[in-house]
Amino acid sequence: MWSLGDYPRVAQLLEPGAQALADACAIAPGVTLLDVAAGNGNFALAAARRGATVTATDITPKMIELGRARTADAGLSIEWSEADAERLSFADASFDIVASVFGAMFAPQPTLVATEMFRVAKPGGLVAMANYSPGGYLGKLSQLLASFSAYPAFDLPWPFLWGDEEEVRRRLGGLADSIEVIHRTLTFESPSINEFVDFWQATNAPQAALKVMMPPESYQKVLDAKRLLIEELNESSGGRVKLSSPYILVLTRRPT
Repeated sequence: MWSLGDYPRVAQLLEPGAQALADACAIAPGVTLLDVAAGNGNFALAAARRGATVTATDITPKMIELGRARTADAGLSIEWSEADAERLSFADASFDIVASVFGAMFAPQPTLVATEMFRVAKPGGLVAMANYSPGGYLGKLSQLLASFSAYPAFDLPWPFLWGDEEEVRRRLGGLADSIEVIHRTLTFESPSINEFVDFWQATNAPQAALKVMMPPESYQKVLDAKRLLIEELNESSGGRVKLSSPYILVLTRRPT
């Protein structure tokens, strides 16, 4: 699914989250860092620019291709490799920092994700995430798209639970020496509802998957429902669109 849509355009809107996590991690030159489920490299590039020795992974080959091209264009050195967040192909205690920005939260088995991220972090190392929270535009959009899916993943945890502070403390409490949670918000703006709908229709991977699978008349119902959601959440006026989505930064330490 994540090969669909136009992820680089979406990634531009998500980059503030990557920059916020990079700042919160206080990345120092020379630290070894793993970016899990890196997409096209928002966080990996932010870390490399701060002097880290970066390895970036993603399960989708297209993301690896996009990340390598973006790294080359930026003149940075990042090692890219294909890897599953639930089965990372690295030795125990390999990295000073292990992090994921809006990525590992979408792996279907949270317990495996948490275990793997802590396994490859060095004792005393930092394990960090930026995760979408329930509510706001992205959370409600996720629920809306799921309601139209012919194959709802009833047996899988909702990815946005990674952005619930109580839940993330429960998931990581047995692994971490300390947990800090910082609440932040992403903002999306557009000159009009039509342009906003068109942008997300062209770029959003889950929506692109629905468009491929559904007959046109059924997909039109998705667009109509999405328009109503935008109108409901819109914080702007005069025809413009401004929507907000909460997320959290999670900063934890592997015990020494």
